[in-house]
Amino acid sequence: MLVSRGSRVATLAACATFLLATSACGTDKPEETTAQQARLYGTDGNMLNTFPAELKDRADLVDGMKGTTPLTPLPEDFKNRLRSVDPKLTDYLYSGETYDAVAISALAAQLAGSTDPAAIARQIVGVTNGGQRCEDVATCLSLARNGQDIEYRSVSLTRAGFTDAGEPATASYATLHFDGQQINDAKTEFVGAGEETAASTKTPPKGRKQPTGAADREDGSPLVIGGLLPKTGDLALAYPPMAAAAELAIKEINAAGGVLGDPVTWIDGDDGTSPTVAKATVASHIEAGVDVIIGAGGSGISLEVLPDVVQAGLILFSPSNTDDGLTTAEDKGLYFRTAPPDSLQGRALADVILRDGSQRIAIVARKDSYGEGLQAVVKAELEKAGITTDRLKLLTYEPPAAPSDPPVNFSDGATQIKDFGADAVLVIGFAESAQVIRALAEAGVQIRH
Repeated sequence: MLVSRGSRVATLAACATFLLATSACGTDKPEETTAQQARLYGTDGNMLNTFPAELKDRADLVDGMKGTTPLTPLPEDFKNRLRSVDPKLTDYLYSGETYDAVAISALAAQLAGSTDPAAIARQIVGVTNGGQRCEDVATCLSLARNGQDIEYRSVSLTRAGFTDAGEPATASYATLHFDGQQINDAKTEFVGAGEETAASTKTPPKGRKQPTGAADREDGSPLVIGGLLPKTGDLALAYPPMAAAAELAIKEINAAGGVLGDPVTWIDGDDGTSPTVAKATVASHIEAGVDVIIGAGGSGISLEVLPDVVQAGLILFSPSNTDDGLTTAEDKGLYFRTAPPDSLQGRALADVILRDGSQRIAIVARKDSYGEGLQAVVKAELEKAGITTDRLKLLTYEPPAAPSDPPVNFSDGATQIKDFGADAVLVIGFAESAQVIRALAEAGVQIRH
């Protein structure tokens, strides 16, 4: 529409009159001179070299993404041993924790002089505290066969042992950086968390010395360990390093003479990143006479199957559960984990975000105990650091219950984040979180590289 010069002058005069009372004239929003850019952050479920493939043609979106994961600086010798099992390994997420979960289970059974799960459980915390320090399974097993109390230290347990609740008292976290579509190991930073004084000081039952000669099988041997790892489902991208570590541990334990005079038996099993799949696997393990179950991969899956495992009187020992709620879960002393709880990871993750100077932060989490639990911890840590509630936006999404389910639809959430003006977006999820990142880009959120 055309207007006269006089009308335009009058309009400008009106704008000048109300300039102090309004942010603009003739528009509902201030004029944007530059597009808002947001830094992208992730966690252990998506900070993997295999994750960009989940984004397909938009794999470039991970360039510049940062995140944290429970990780100690892994010795090159350990990586080489893992690659001897699986030469295709590109990630090592939870490999140390998986190896140690299997090793600790075997050492506890040897000290207990029995494969009875209750007897093994009473030794597990003690295996990691006090006693004679040993750092490889062959040496530790030799000591345990003589009934010697030991203090096991290895790739994931370096500073302190387990708490009374059966989880690490201390942890190491790595801050990872995507350069292009690969994590740049040269930029990885490690930070410690937790307190050594939190480690248990309780004296375990005295270890039983193994009799010389053939076992009489009254001990229940051989020890049978069942896997409950994410071969399929949204966490399957973390399976290769965990599977390789479990296989390596069994191989090295048996090469050192096994447990109670027999080789340890491993029965593979899938948790499917699904309660339905995991429960079926647990039922199969119970039927097969498994003593210890290594898994599940996800915290929410473990919470679902824990009652079944406890009712059967078996041990559930996870290398990757981080939900704080599992610390106090009703487990009758049969649940353990080598992964540290999210109360420790939340602090490390908040620190990474704050160091970049972010001021308006969106935290997106998969709707389960892992996602919402870590989301709450990070929020609390950010608020402690001075980020007010109005500068935080919390959103969740429903992860697919089965591979055949439709993919995550996060378009509405992405629009909310754009309107919020977030300069940082933390995505807590597994493989399915790629759909969240795609939705952010499609909504016009410019991801900073």
